[in-house]
Amino acid sequence: MSVVLNFKSHLSELFAQALREVAPDLTQTEILVERPKQALHGDYSCNLAMQLAKPLRKSPRDIAQLLIAALPASAIIAKVEVAGAGFINVFITTAAKQRIVQAVLQAGTQYGRINVGAGRKVGVEFVSANPTGPLHVGHGRGAAVGDCLCSLLDAAGWDVTREFYYNDAGVQIDNLTLSVQLRCKGITPDDPSWPEAGYRGDYIADVARAFMAKEKVDSDDQHAQASGDAHDAEAIRHFAVAYLRREQDLDLRAFKVNFDVFSLESALYTDGKVAATVKNLIASGHTYEQDDALWLRTTDFGDDKDRVMRKTDGGYTYFVPDVAYHLDKWQRGFTRVINEQGADHHSTITRVRAGLQALNVGIPKGWPDYVLHQMVTVLRDGQEVKISKRAGSYVTLRDLIDEVGCDATRYFLAARHPDSQLVFDIDLAKSKSNDNPVYYIQYAHARISAVLAQGGCNHEVLLQANVSLLDSEYETTLLQKMIDYPQLIETAAQDLAPHLIAFYLKDLAADLHSYYNASRFLVDDETLKCARLALIAAIAQVIRNGLAVLGVSAPEKM
Repeated sequence: MSVVLNFKSHLSELFAQALREVAPDLTQTEILVERPKQALHGDYSCNLAMQLAKPLRKSPRDIAQLLIAALPASAIIAKVEVAGAGFINVFITTAAKQRIVQAVLQAGTQYGRINVGAGRKVGVEFVSANPTGPLHVGHGRGAAVGDCLCSLLDAAGWDVTREFYYNDAGVQIDNLTLSVQLRCKGITPDDPSWPEAGYRGDYIADVARAFMAKEKVDSDDQHAQASGDAHDAEAIRHFAVAYLRREQDLDLRAFKVNFDVFSLESALYTDGKVAATVKNLIASGHTYEQDDALWLRTTDFGDDKDRVMRKTDGGYTYFVPDVAYHLDKWQRGFTRVINEQGADHHSTITRVRAGLQALNVGIPKGWPDYVLHQMVTVLRDGQEVKISKRAGSYVTLRDLIDEVGCDATRYFLAARHPDSQLVFDIDLAKSKSNDNPVYYIQYAHARISAVLAQGGCNHEVLLQANVSLLDSEYETTLLQKMIDYPQLIETAAQDLAPHLIAFYLKDLAADLHSYYNASRFLVDDETLKCARLALIAAIAQVIRNGLAVLGVSAPEKM
């Protein structure tokens, strides 16, 4: 007998077949199979009959009976009932639930992986920090959410490309160059001549020292050593950007985040892509000249006002290279693109999408997708932490990694809906208590590992365990939790919501700890022992799989 790994998808297909028989002209009707809040309403519920009532001009309860009669036979269904106004409630057999234990043990790391993406390409851009300083905690949240989102989409069957876009051109890079140049001259931020927009962190002094040391090594002529004069500006610019890109990359590696593609804003100019995009926008007829500036009529595409593309000084506004960059993504074959960015980028969405629509190259309306994250507040001893010794004006991602570890940092930054404000409590993240969700989940895995090490049942023995003995309330709860996991992956991937995995793991750990505290595993009855060990071994596998999506380790000892 084949084992069903995704009960909701299986039931959805059964209802789809019934729909084809009952209403062959309405097969496009969306089929929603949900988990009822109350157990007496079954394991799953479907409202398809109520959706069909109006077009079929029949009572929902009558349609429900027709759908039930047309449902193909399934070994996992114990009974089906009509309830209320026409809900169809499905009860799953106990044996089908129990068989999930072997299904998880056999699938291993593949359990929960689904194929809704069907191998289609999706490009996910995240972090995309300006190379002007160390990554701050806001970048860290973008890195955690973006990387978890990529892992989630990968688990859902998408072909994922992780991309980082460097804004290595423009005013902020000019300010970086000037700041390093002044440091090379020995001028510090305390000097009255220090520019208001200059960067003040100690890291600027590090860059300046490294630049001057390199110049000293490279130069044979002592008089030509770097003094920070104007003619060194271009060399300083290239060196500072490369230096800080390297620093950011080291921080991201420490955070277990890797990228497949790095794109440079400067390359869009040098490769002629910005100029070509502007030319195409002019040709599209959606631009006009006014006040010695070139404007894009973004109001044609839903914006509240038109936007300047080329300023009076001849420079382009920042959204123009953004349009060129996204056109490049489209031309690289990404029919789906997701940008994970800070909420301060919200205002750019409309104008970038408007620019892409104005190009008339077939890009669909509403492309690309965006996931925006809110700010992070860092607390220590109940007080907000605002600055870093090195960065000077903000808390860096490296500060958090060094203080609480990579696992806790990743979990805490990804464990809330991106659109919600996040409070990162350093004391909680470091605590070894049940109040710390990372510790709580990892401890559940370590507890299981310790019991399995004592149990003496190898993997093959666990696969043959008599799972029909798993019928207590605790065991039934854990079985259903594991059954829910593949559907959770589908829902979280569809909603671009990796925080749902964090919620699920915390709940699963709570159920495991309750079972652990109420039960004995190493009992004299060998058959019962193997059944219980098989169950917790499967739970451990699901915990590992879920933590892997979050990029968090699953220790065997704590």
